[in-house]
Order: sequence, then structure tokens, then C-alpha cells
Amino acid sequence: MNQNNLIQNPHSSWRLIPLIRASGQLQMAIDQWLLEQHQAGKHPPALRFYTWESPTISLGYHQRRWSESWQQLTWQEKPIQLVRRSTGGRAVLHQGDLTYMVVMSGLTGKRLDDYRAICEFLIQGWRSLGIELHYGSVGRGYIHNPNCFGTATGADLVSAENYKLIGSAQLRRGNAILQHGSMRLELDSQLFKQVFGEEALPPIHLPIAQRGDGLIQTVVDALTNAAAACFGVQLVNKPLLDEEWQAILAQPSLEVGSPK
Repeated sequence: MNQNNLIQNPHSSWRLIPLIRASGQLQMAIDQWLLEQHQAGKHPPALRFYTWESPTISLGYHQRRWSESWQQLTWQEKPIQLVRRSTGGRAVLHQGDLTYMVVMSGLTGKRLDDYRAICEFLIQGWRSLGIELHYGSVGRGYIHNPNCFGTATGADLVSAENYKLIGSAQLRRGNAILQHGSMRLELDSQLFKQVFGEEALPPIHLPIAQRGDGLIQTVVDALTNAAAACFGVQLVNKPLLDEEWQAILAQPSLEVGSPK
């Protein structure tokens, strides 16, 4: 099935928000605000990419099983932040990764179909960089693993070497959808083991010469081009305005709570 056939997109242009590096709490607030504004008809569909200013663990909205020790973790003498997402899924360690976010409406398929309709731009973008991705196949047993990257479901994207490159999560509000996900680019294996108590898979071989900011920009450019083509839209680059920042900062943040 052509996933793009599932999209009934009345918008000919989307907003592209330039790369933002900020705290996990602020990044989650931006995503939530964009979803609410789009649902209310006050904001067009949006695409953005972002990084985390310090290592952070994000918990799924309904996740209650996680290590109590995470609240005292440090890395390079700095505390590791702990935030809660408005989307589901399990814990993600954000360090050396790049996050994408799509807010849109007009999807007409079942939930997994909608995941895949959105993920098509990720597949096409990474293919242009020389990486072929396919969907994971783990069943519902994944819920017993608190680590998002410990298993790969049908909503996750995995390399030919069975390396999970992208884990995604989704939230629906009426006809509006927020989907965001983490792409593991330059993972620190020692930190991963410190958090999850298990070895990380060997990093994927990226046929890209750049590292650090250069690598991130190369991936962002490839995925941006793929998104415009896959969704059949024009992406209009527009940073967040001062009044938008004020509205975002005024939002209450989700409470992390305590593990069970």
C-alpha cells in the first residue's frame, strides 16, 4: 500500500521550525503547544528537528515502570534530567541523538497505518543517505522492557543489521496527530549501560563523513527534503516568534512522578 494514499492533506504548505537545542522540559512543551494550536485550527502542520542541551531521559506518558535510581544519575558531573512526554512508549535516553517532530491532521488509516504514513519520509530520507530501514516486528511483550531502544515494534525503524535507529511515539487529539521520535546518531555506550544496565548495540555505520553538528545538519537536510516530497507540501522556514515562546513557557509541565 502507498502510505501517502492515507493522507488527505488540505494544507499546501507546512511550517518548518529551525533546529532548536534546549532542555527536555522545554522541547516537550514546544511539541505539546504545537499540537494544541494545530488542533484548534490556529497553526498549520509543522515539522521540526531538535537536540537536547544535556543528557535527558524521557518517559512515556503512561510509563510507571522505571528505575528509581534514574532520579540521582549524573554524567560528566552533571545531573541527568528526567522528563515526561505527552506521547506513549517507554524511556528514551537522549544523548547524541536527533529528534524529529511532526504535527499534522488528515490521516485516515488505522493507528499503525498512520505511523507508517508519517514514517515514510524517514525511510526515504535515510535511504538518500545510504541507509535502508525497515519496521520492527516485536509484539506486545515489549511493554515489560522500560527501555524504548531495547526492542523494535512495528512503529520503529531498524537497519539491515537489526540496529534500531529510530523509535517513535504518537499522540492524537481529535483529528490532530503529534508524532515525534529519537534517532540514535552518536550514542555514548557507557552512559547507556549506566542508565539501562545493558550493553547498547554497536552503533550503526553511517556512510557520512561529518560528525557532531555537521552530521546533524546533513541528516536534517536529507529528512527535510524527503518530508516535502513525501507529504507533497512546501516547507516554509519560520522560527518561533517571541509571543509564541511566551505561550509555550506559560504551559504547565507534565509531572514525572515516582516509579512503581
